[in-house]
Amino acid sequence: MISRELLSAVEQTVVTAGRVIEEVRASAQLVVTDKGNQGPVTEADRRCDEMLRRELPALFAAAWLSEETVDDGERLKESRVWVVDPLDGTKEFIAGIPEYAVSVGLVEGGAPVLAVIHNPANGELYSALRGRGAWLNGKPLRTSERNVLLASRSETKGGEFAPFLKEGVEVKEMGSIAYKLALVAAGVAGATVSRGPKWEWDVCAGSLLVSEAAGAATDMFGDPLTFNKAFPKVKGVLAGATNMHGRMKTFLAGLGASSRMAEMDEKPNR
Repeated sequence: MISRELLSAVEQTVVTAGRVIEEVRASAQLVVTDKGNQGPVTEADRRCDEMLRRELPALFAAAWLSEETVDDGERLKESRVWVVDPLDGTKEFIAGIPEYAVSVGLVEGGAPVLAVIHNPANGELYSALRGRGAWLNGKPLRTSERNVLLASRSETKGGEFAPFLKEGVEVKEMGSIAYKLALVAAGVAGATVSRGPKWEWDVCAGSLLVSEAAGAATDMFGDPLTFNKAFPKVKGVLAGATNMHGRMKTFLAGLGASSRMAEMDEKPNR
């Protein structure tokens, strides 16, 4: 069983990573590099990845899967793996919008057992242990049946959420899918949805937060999320309070996936 002591140590490590992010943001020059179809990357992404890759396996021996580390496939031989996004919401970070986060999940046998998500811009620290609950800065979390759906800015701009508005759901744009999942766990919104593929590091930690906050987190079709797959993408995400999740699952069954779901048939381009 994963201990609370390990969770505390991971929390401290992630907060330190958050300080690195804020140091880069406060620096005189913010150098941005384009990763092509994977979007921009900054020195904050790289520095956090290096630090977390050094510190997390020292706390608990496990394989490694991260957005900013080349995946050599060695993790597939292991049942335990750290699944990490050192800076989710890089576009918001570059724009100075405080909707980005460090996301760390520990997976055993394909399921997350520990999660920490930290927004260093506002000091929010979300954490969870499988079977033992979820917390925001030490206070228990619980989902809420609010008629509010958190949505990606790019997906909203592409028209993917227009049908939800017709369904009578309030759609609120928000950066970082990891942060959106954390906010759903905290009851700020009833659910979040993506109708296209997501990388495992986007949703691993947040899915545990939501489920441990008495909600449900699945792919967009309502099927269980599993992690540490050879192709580390999931078929979208649907996470929310129990009733809101069920309502959105039914709605999505009629609406269907985005055309972006075709990416699931592609080879990873990393």
